[in-house]
Amino acid sequence: VQLQASGGGLVQAGNSLRLSCEASVRTSSTFPMGWFRQAAGKEREFVSVIGWSGGDTYYATAVKGRFTISRDNAKNTVSLQMNSLKPEDTAVYYCASHGIWRNGANYSPRYWGQGTQVTVSS
Repeated sequence: VQLQASGGGLVQAGNSLRLSCEASVRTSSTFPMGWFRQAAGKEREFVSVIGWSGGDTYYATAVKGRFTISRDNAKNTVSLQMNSLKPEDTAVYYCASHGIWRNGANYSPRYWGQGTQVTVSS
């Protein structure tokens, strides 16, 4: 499975960005998809995850209420709408898929995308 992310860029604080990620999947299995991020000098951290049906989602506390995850199973895509961006949201954002989503932020993906840079200026 290959994941291709897009939509990153440079924005001012308070503005919005939408990230998208397409998975090249050739099976009919159900699987979770999600987003992680890694700021410079920090470890990669969980951002959000969504179940196959789209009805189950979970967000990191830092982004809850500002970010919205969604997916289109017909296109094998997952998106992350990021509103009210803050400078601390600056990071490389990675999409991920498959693997095991146990509960909450306890998501261990099997596949990772290449990452897309999001930079929020103050």
